[in-house]
Amino acid sequence: MEKFGKSQSVRRREDVRFLTGEGRYVDDIAPANALQSFVFRSPVAHAVITDLDVTEARAAEGVHAVYVLADLEAAGMKVGMRGATMPNRDGTQGAAPERPILARDRLRFVGEPVAMIVADTMAQARDAAELIMLDYDDLPAKMDMDAGGEMLHPEAADNVAYDWEMGDAATAEAVFASAHRVISLDVGDNRVIVNSMEPRGCYAEMEGARFHVAINGQGVWGPKEQLAEALNVDPDMIRVTNPDTGGGFGMKGMMYPEYFVLAHAARDLGRPVRWMSERTEAMLSDNAGRDLTSLTELAFDENHRIIGYRVHTKANMGAYNSQFAQAIQTQLFSRVLMGVYDVQTTYLRSVGYYTNTTQVDAYRGAGRPEAIYILERAMDRAARELGVDPLELRRINFIKPDQFPYATTVGETYDVGDFNKVLSRAEVEADLAGFAARKAADAGRGLLRGVGVCYYIESILGDPTESTKVEFTDEGRVNIYVGTQSNGQGHETVYAKFLSDQTGIPVDMIDVVQGDSDRIKVGGGTGGSRSVTVQNNATLYTVSAMTEAFAVFLSEEIGVPAAEITFDDERFRAEGSNMTPTMLEVAEMARGKGRDDLMVHERRVKLEARSFPNGCHITEVQIDPDTGVTTVERYTVVDDFGNLINPMLAEGQVHGGVVQGIGQALTEHVQFDEDGQLLTATFMDYALPRADDVPYIGFTSEPVPSTANIMGMKGCGEAGTVGALAAVANAVQDALWDHGVRQADMPFTPMKVWELLRDDPIAAE
Repeated sequence: MEKFGKSQSVRRREDVRFLTGEGRYVDDIAPANALQSFVFRSPVAHAVITDLDVTEARAAEGVHAVYVLADLEAAGMKVGMRGATMPNRDGTQGAAPERPILARDRLRFVGEPVAMIVADTMAQARDAAELIMLDYDDLPAKMDMDAGGEMLHPEAADNVAYDWEMGDAATAEAVFASAHRVISLDVGDNRVIVNSMEPRGCYAEMEGARFHVAINGQGVWGPKEQLAEALNVDPDMIRVTNPDTGGGFGMKGMMYPEYFVLAHAARDLGRPVRWMSERTEAMLSDNAGRDLTSLTELAFDENHRIIGYRVHTKANMGAYNSQFAQAIQTQLFSRVLMGVYDVQTTYLRSVGYYTNTTQVDAYRGAGRPEAIYILERAMDRAARELGVDPLELRRINFIKPDQFPYATTVGETYDVGDFNKVLSRAEVEADLAGFAARKAADAGRGLLRGVGVCYYIESILGDPTESTKVEFTDEGRVNIYVGTQSNGQGHETVYAKFLSDQTGIPVDMIDVVQGDSDRIKVGGGTGGSRSVTVQNNATLYTVSAMTEAFAVFLSEEIGVPAAEITFDDERFRAEGSNMTPTMLEVAEMARGKGRDDLMVHERRVKLEARSFPNGCHITEVQIDPDTGVTTVERYTVVDDFGNLINPMLAEGQVHGGVVQGIGQALTEHVQFDEDGQLLTATFMDYALPRADDVPYIGFTSEPVPSTANIMGMKGCGEAGTVGALAAVANAVQDALWDHGVRQADMPFTPMKVWELLRDDPIAAE
């Protein structure tokens, strides 16, 4: 257990399959004879259903069934979906209204599923949907994040989903009262639509008496459990598979109504049934991300040290509790509340509100980007108001290397860190010394230029326990079974290469098996940047057990005590013996002796402590005051991910995360009208970042190996987004500051920036 994999940049082996059209996505693997399904959705944001008649639709040509909630209940299904709740400040529990699989009595957001039509063809299903008679009485739409308004649920007075706090309000108040200076900033974090490249999809069929449900998600065991619960069957009657998935980003990490209905339809009709979301349908029905505002306050002493931090957040839950949203904007938000700064008095109050909008749930980072965004925006504002260089203010308040392990006020223990080393490296890599000249050159062309800094830290989340199984096949190959699920991160490459590095088995002889609840008995799925760290930890223990078992077998074969047999990542060796077999050769010897017990090795282990990736993002933006167009001109990232298995893939993860952050900061803008109608429901209206919106992103690794795992690793999947939001926003604010703009919130669309500058005499010159 002393060894660790080699840090090598290896090209992704799965890319050949993807780039040549050989990917196997959920819509590719659905049986050719599967029936097609179409979801009839609410056309309004808030209304009482007075009549729902599907008689004509059921009689339409090619239609096999039309399901409404009453049909599911008549079949004995449990029709309420799961949603986390959090404790309120007064000791009660957060609201837990029913979220029915299909609408019951009331419509609560545009796009809420009301009925599902199953037909021979999609055209027939669509035509039948036109025959559904839905009558309703409109209700006022609740769209703001404040108490009051038309009540969505009787369980939630004033539409308050929860009112949660962490820390002691009185202690924080006393610290703030004693402060030399208090800096406050009210910051918005705009709603985003995830828009994975592959929209959500599912197919279901019966395999004998068992259900087979294929989902393009982020794991199979959570869905298996929830399907069994909803269908009222034993979990052993459910098989869930997850084929290639074109992006998840947290949005595909939970169950959705369509999957439950499809499973029931497959049982009811005795035929395979498939459903694929279209893009506008996805924008209406996929869980959204972010959508909160936060009053952020920092208390400083006379030496510019932070002595207190206080946050009051208002978070939009949408119409119902999603699976994780209440936890995301409370507990997960709090994990990195104080970031990398040495502050022992903190207080967080988070209040969630129900609105007549789509649910909000996990999106790349899930709570940690939100927390770091407001903290680093506040640090930037504090540097300005205190008259201190923003890098120096951070250095003054950093947790110092000799303070680790460091116990935070939120119950986390940071194991290691050298934040000033990372910051200093970023300062050099970004050429901050040359910024003044670049700004002056832009000014000569009538352009504004700003620089922004963000120092982030992330807490790796998700199930800390995972299994790895290694199987030697009859064909002489090796299968590695993993409990995580790739959504495009390169798991097939990373896991195969890591196993190869530990065993000497050629990487092209290793096949990665994932996403099948029949072939893998348990797993934690993908989320919270857990995959590589937790999965490879399990792999190390499995390899160790495999090596020990093979050594015992060899000792019997060559007459050398097992304790004297060593393995050097390539061959077994024993003093006094000229036998130096590889792992594959020993497996073949064992097979020849009938030792089938040595063909499979598996260990399930728990990673006892979290790791904390951290880093510094520095970006420069250029603004054309005549048009308000903001362009990211330079972007530099220096990250401490600990030891890297594949630096190239880690850099790719950072690039992807930064682009998603740039998108939220500059272009992505979800808009509803006062009646709850989504105005940004196509790519004509909702602007994802394009290639020409993104500069070259410099990436440098400045590792401080973690002590939380034997590999010294820290996860990297969400880090790019965690750091990007504040870096870009601070750069825009810097560019606008000299023109009298003191409050600038994402997204920095051309219209918004132009309006901020419109009345400024300096910009107008």
